[in-house]
Amino acid sequence: MYTLYAIPNCDTVKKARTWLAGRGVEYRFHDYKKQGIDSKTIEQWLTQKPWEELVNRSGLTWKKLSDAEKPTNSAGAIALMIEKPSVIRRPLVEADGQIIALGFNESAYQETFSDGTTVL
Repeated sequence: MYTLYAIPNCDTVKKARTWLAGRGVEYRFHDYKKQGIDSKTIEQWLTQKPWEELVNRSGLTWKKLSDAEKPTNSAGAIALMIEKPSVIRRPLVEADGQIIALGFNESAYQETFSDGTTVL
């Protein structure tokens, strides 16, 4: 099952959702704003990607942080992502516990979802 982790009002997320819908790819939407995120999920992601790739350092949430609030290690990044999930790079698409897409890039999505499989 695909799970798309994001916030609904993000322009990049809107592009990804439109792309997926246009190709009939079904997924479950996990809204960080409503559902939050737990440390267990983030820790699983950190076994696949370094925290520096998971944190969106070009986003407004990051830019509003003081230097003291910005993490310098994975423990600090986990705490920040739980407190301010908008700082997580999005969208993040997961299948069976594995990150299969981070951010939105049309050619990467084409390659990732090219098998035409629709997962409920």
